Amino acid sequence: MTQSQGDIVVITGASAGIGRATALEFAKRGARITLLARDGERLQRTAQKVKELGGDALPLVTDVADAQAVEKAAAKTEDQFGPIDIWVNVAMVTVFSPVAEMTAEEYRRVTEVSYLGFVHGTLAALKRMRPRNKGVIVQTGSALSYRGIPLQSAYCGAKFAIRGFSDSLRAELLHEGSNIKITMVQLSAFNTPQFQWARSRLSAPPQPLPPIFQPELAARALVHAAYHHRREWCVGFPAVKTIWGTKLLPRVGDRLAARKAFSGQEDFGASPDVRAESDNLFDAAPGDYRSHGRFDERARDRSWQWRFTTHLLPITLTVLAVVIAAIVAGIAA
Repeated sequence: MTQSQGDIVVITGASAGIGRATALEFAKRGARITLLARDGERLQRTAQKVKELGGDALPLVTDVADAQAVEKAAAKTEDQFGPIDIWVNVAMVTVFSPVAEMTAEEYRRVTEVSYLGFVHGTLAALKRMRPRNKGVIVQTGSALSYRGIPLQSAYCGAKFAIRGFSDSLRAELLHEGSNIKITMVQLSAFNTPQFQWARSRLSAPPQPLPPIFQPELAARALVHAAYHHRREWCVGFPAVKTIWGTKLLPRVGDRLAARKAFSGQEDFGASPDVRAESDNLFDAAPGDYRSHGRFDERARDRSWQWRFTTHLLPITLTVLAVVIAAIVAGIAA
């Protein structure tokens, strides 16, 4: 898809975390953005920031687990802004808990939001993109869509499901000869509010498995993926390492997860009061949460892997030029 000013974009989970950061990144490009999330106050604050950055915003209180609500949001978007160009699925919930302590209701809710929410968004986008035979759907994935880790079985299951669903849809679109593009962006660990408001049964406040990156890096990657088509992007070397390690040495990955992913997800140095008043599993958590979580001092805002990935051709050409110049110089000598 060619980048243009004023693209019409829908973003789920847009009131905080990576969803909010992505909305602000699109706003810098003058996009008209529909913001979907459950918390009306945070949506309004995000909408105001979008307008300050040069975009336009339509905030709609929406639970992506409700397919009809997502469909109505898509219809309102096209009524107000026009045809949807880009749909970005970000919304998620999770539970930090051993499988033995999870409930059926918790699994159902995580699945409804973190998997079916993506399906609902994709279906609403396809309904409008198919007649025009154009558009881009961006799925926010994770290294955990390849490697399940302990204490996040519901979330990992949802991410695996999104990947399977997206692969199936991609093949169908190719079979149809469709110009609609679908891409999945596999992320590493990011500094978002989910580690403050997610339901947790851990003995200490949860944390992302280090190293940790800032949400603006994920936002730049999601925007890049919308305009530079590839079936899948990885953001941060930990995602690359996890995905390829799982493909090549899955049993080693099992053992590493068993040994490191328990204590690695607990922040034993944090005070218990860093947790939100209530979790966000079934209802939006109260509070003025924005893009960042509580790990600013430990989070990185850049990734050499992402820079290399997005500049691969220039880097490759430069290396080739240096090699050729060396060979020519050697021959001349």
